[in-house]
Amino acid sequence: MDYGTLRGVIALLILALFIIIVIWSYNKKRKSTFDKAANSIFEEDHKKENNKQETNNNV
Repeated sequence: MDYGTLRGVIALLILALFIIIVIWSYNKKRKSTFDKAANSIFEEDHKKENNKQETNNNV
């Protein structure tokens, strides 16, 4: 196997991996998990704001 063939095989493997990742990420079963992860940032900010308000009320 020469260098050009090896590069072609590696390129095909990387392309196949990319397609698998795209299919996995756009799978309908994963949507709820990704939505929950995307909204988790806002939940943490909301919790921090509530804690700040509670500490400010105690002063």
